[in-house]
Amino acid sequence: MSRLTLFSPSGVVVRAAPLRRAVKRLAALGFAVQVDEAALARHQRFAGDDATRLAAIHRVADGAPRVALATRGGYGLSRLLDAIDWARLARSVRQGTRWVGYSDLTALHLALWAHAGVSGWSGPLALDDFGRADDEGGTDEVTIGGFVEAMAGELEAIGFRTEPGFDGLDASGPLWGGNLTVLMSLLGTRHWPARRIRGGVLFLEDVAEHPYRVERMLLQLHQAGVLDAQRAVLLGDFGGWKRSPHDRGYGLRAMVAHLRAVTRTPILTGLPIGHVPRTKVCLPVGRQAQLVVDGRNAWLAWGHA
Repeated sequence: MSRLTLFSPSGVVVRAAPLRRAVKRLAALGFAVQVDEAALARHQRFAGDDATRLAAIHRVADGAPRVALATRGGYGLSRLLDAIDWARLARSVRQGTRWVGYSDLTALHLALWAHAGVSGWSGPLALDDFGRADDEGGTDEVTIGGFVEAMAGELEAIGFRTEPGFDGLDASGPLWGGNLTVLMSLLGTRHWPARRIRGGVLFLEDVAEHPYRVERMLLQLHQAGVLDAQRAVLLGDFGGWKRSPHDRGYGLRAMVAHLRAVTRTPILTGLPIGHVPRTKVCLPVGRQAQLVVDGRNAWLAWGHA
């Protein structure tokens, strides 16, 4: 059985019941589940104070389980980036550990890639995707199936439907990205993987950010030379925002149309990632990948390391 450790590097776990459900469901999938000793720690809005969460990350790295799965995202990793021993985390990756999560875990994935040239998997979180009660939607079979395949080293590609207009696109490069807001917080810092992202395939998602805020962040990436340096940009879910009387027809479609007008890089929608209870795919951050589009069908493949 593959060892899987649940740890809390960011936001507080408010209720223990979802964590217990996640443990039970992950064990039923064949994982030998361990819960880090500080997974339920509390300090303000965080899963323990900074020292507690930092120690948990290092403890998981030293234990080198097959899977290091974050309980939840939220906020907290930005506080720890300057103190994390990236060599310890890189050693765990080389021993076979897959660091998994999305949202705030974007900071860990990209900083690890920047500092050590290795990274983890953008994928489910324990509470969001394995801990929901049945009357809250339960689990998503496609998400679970992809997770199991990815953690077994068997997932080599994913497919999705995108908008018309990209038929015949064939782009290759390092696959990278995650939550847009968290990603932007790294721009200009030493945790930004500047040397590794040129010619990349960038994937992005966010939640509860109005399209004008998403546009502003993407324009900053464009003006910093990042968007034009990519082979393609893949957009996931950007839901949870509220319309304003000032929008007057402005929304996600208008935002994407404007970005397409200012960058030469193809911007595709429909990637199944984001803060949603439905399907989330697992994506290996930093892996060389190939994007191919046939009609409206897109395939993203990376093969083995």
